[in-house]
Amino acid sequence: MRAEVIGYQDDSMLVSAALLLGFVSCCLHCSAAGAQLMAPHNVRMITLNTQYMLSWDYDASVKESIVFTSQYLSKFKLKLKKKSATWTMACNETSQWSCDLTVFNLHYLGIYLVRVQASVNGMHSDWVQKEFCPDKDAAVGPPAGVRLLPVGSHLEVTIVDPRTTINSSMRDLLPSLYYHIRYWEHSEDTLGSVNSSANMVTLPNLKAWTWYCVSVQSRCDFYKKSSNFTAPHCMQTKGAVPWWQIIMFFLGSLMICFLLAMLLLCSFFFICKTFKATLYPANRLPAHFQQFLHDSPGSDIPPLLTSDSESLLYDKVLICPEPRLWEQEVPPEEDLADQPSDSSCQISSSSGDSGVYSTGGFSGLQEPVPAALCVSGAPEQVKMQAIKSEASVADGVVAICI
Repeated sequence: MRAEVIGYQDDSMLVSAALLLGFVSCCLHCSAAGAQLMAPHNVRMITLNTQYMLSWDYDASVKESIVFTSQYLSKFKLKLKKKSATWTMACNETSQWSCDLTVFNLHYLGIYLVRVQASVNGMHSDWVQKEFCPDKDAAVGPPAGVRLLPVGSHLEVTIVDPRTTINSSMRDLLPSLYYHIRYWEHSEDTLGSVNSSANMVTLPNLKAWTWYCVSVQSRCDFYKKSSNFTAPHCMQTKGAVPWWQIIMFFLGSLMICFLLAMLLLCSFFFICKTFKATLYPANRLPAHFQQFLHDSPGSDIPPLLTSDSESLLYDKVLICPEPRLWEQEVPPEEDLADQPSDSSCQISSSSGDSGVYSTGGFSGLQEPVPAALCVSGAPEQVKMQAIKSEASVADGVVAICI
């Protein structure tokens, strides 16, 4: 019976040893499986103003298609009930080694917890967690712009505040923001610097007509933040304006004003002249008529216009055409002897109006011309004088008998 007891104890020991061996092998297998999937390391936040990028590193020798999951949570929710402590998904199973948190508009004064996990073929690594506070950890960027303006022998520096992702000023989030301005001569290495919280700064004690370069850095002393310096901006200073330049500017201004005044005056007179010529045209005798009205050299025909009547204007000029001769029986010579040989026209006295009629029975072919004069049997000078005397009474109408 003692032997049976001993055999029973041996069997129980064997069973216990087998169970222990199985448990140890199972633990080793589980630990080995967990060790095969490594968690991300070097988790960090890459920030600039209000741009937040969660980044991490991973073993590049792993050839499986590993994906990563990123989440974030406000730290104050951990003190509340567990139902409120829900992690917000930022990037779900992405193959990239970074996740952009800018689109979630994290509050600049808040405190957040961010974590990342690696996954492959249904296996997951441990979460790697990091605390992030934008006000403390986010870097401040350099000024958005720098402009230089010479003011005499000084330089006026205009600085544009760094901008957020919604294009607002970083000064709204960092009230203690100021600028460190560094300047130097273009040809020398002598540096000068000045700090200012204003957006417009005048650099004093500079040389006239000298090139200077300026670079600006953003700073915040509360968390000892400082940005990179901007690219150098160079500008030449000015000096006192010489007296001869002042005189030249003054004379040039006077000349320009004089030319403008003359141009306006000439334009005014030209417009007035054009307006007057359009509304009140001057009706004068045509040139081919005037050449027969003046006395030509060597001619015995007296002029119709004298020196004091050249400005005389006529409303209408009527030309009596040459009468058309009709075929008729020639009268005997004795009948022609009784008539004047040089009569070309006659004046009718039976009517109160004076008119011009052709002789020889052709009066029916001629229309009477008002205030027209035809003098017969007189010398040419008498005819011209009669025409001139009657022209003043004829109400501005002149008839020329041909």
